[in-house]
Amino acid sequence: MNRPDPTCVTRFAPSPTGRLHKGHAYSALMAYRYAKTRGGRFLLRIEDIDTTRCKPEFTDGIFEDLKWLGLTWEEPVRQQSQHFDDYQVALQELKAKGLAYPCFCTRKDIEAEITKSASAPHGPDGPIYPGICRHLSGAERTAKTAAGTPHAWRLDLEAALKLIGEPLEWLDEVKGVIRATPEELGDVVLARKDTPTSYHLSVVVDDALQSITHIIRGEDLFHATHIHVVLQRLFGYPTPVYLHHGLMLDEGGQRFAKRNKSVTLESLRTAGVDPTALMAALTP
Repeated sequence: MNRPDPTCVTRFAPSPTGRLHKGHAYSALMAYRYAKTRGGRFLLRIEDIDTTRCKPEFTDGIFEDLKWLGLTWEEPVRQQSQHFDDYQVALQELKAKGLAYPCFCTRKDIEAEITKSASAPHGPDGPIYPGICRHLSGAERTAKTAAGTPHAWRLDLEAALKLIGEPLEWLDEVKGVIRATPEELGDVVLARKDTPTSYHLSVVVDDALQSITHIIRGEDLFHATHIHVVLQRLFGYPTPVYLHHGLMLDEGGQRFAKRNKSVTLESLRTAGVDPTALMAALTP
């Protein structure tokens, strides 16, 4: 029996780059029921900072699919593309503390630097950024900026951890207390060359602004939490409780993907699938 907790706030935060599939439905249902069985609140957030891949019709599809499943959420729904100013304020705070630096590297620059090093460190997402632009002088950065060289902004992780000065950890309801090891992700991007924010920055800011207390999401995002707790500490945000659930797999043992239109909620609805039966089948 779940204990009542009216302060509990969960969220489901999809990106509108395609139609939702059964894996999304599973994650949304977990977050929804986690809050509702405790007398808490469930929020829907649209993570559409990628303005080239995210489409309004996919946002409409998210609302349509979740309503078909019988889920309800509070209004208004926060759409990240409408709040770039919030992320810029947060980025400026990190810049002012000397914790963010401009990165002028192209993908080829990074690949070439990694190729030169036989012992280039790797993380869960592949090779870690080798810190090329972290070592540029102030004069070099000023010259490149004045020349109009496109640049992203990266977190100076070494400086950030030195400022924090103590080990970081978080509570995962599946894995227990986790000691953060953000070094496995390195100097992550805070703002991209073509977008004034990044996933890591915007999700941390939004979770704090929306008072999210419990984050229920797939285990594919487990490693991102190592960086998120760093940003939470730097901004003085509370660290939510996390629950990283297993991922749903298709009959071939592969993760569901948006490109596989046969398992989208839209296709299931069109095929006459009973949403109540689907929800029962997805019950954790």
